[in-house]
Amino acid sequence: MTTRRPAVERRLRTALDARARLVTAHDLSPARPPTGRAWGTRRIWRTASLVVVAAAATAVLCFLLLPGSPERSRPAPPAHDPRISDTPTPTPTPSDSPRPRPSPSKPVPGPPR
Repeated sequence: MTTRRPAVERRLRTALDARARLVTAHDLSPARPPTGRAWGTRRIWRTASLVVVAAAATAVLCFLLLPGSPERSRPAPPAHDPRISDTPTPTPTPSDSPRPRPSPSKPVPGPPR
């Protein structure tokens, strides 16, 4: 069993060495970037879609994290008929009753002099 292990290792080293000799400097150089109209259009669409996604995410976060306005947090009461009032009308008291005012044509009698 120990004799087979060095044979397998030697075969693997030989195969990897042969594969490494197939790689040249040309294979290691970076590929040229794509050019032309399609490349610019893709870049514009990618940038626009990223901006739209970022704006949507910001709007959702603001809506969820920021506290709501008082009107939004409490529902509005139902409408009612303005002619019907829930509060009783106050009864007039003597202090609330209007005092008669003298007319300007009649002089007000004053204390004797």
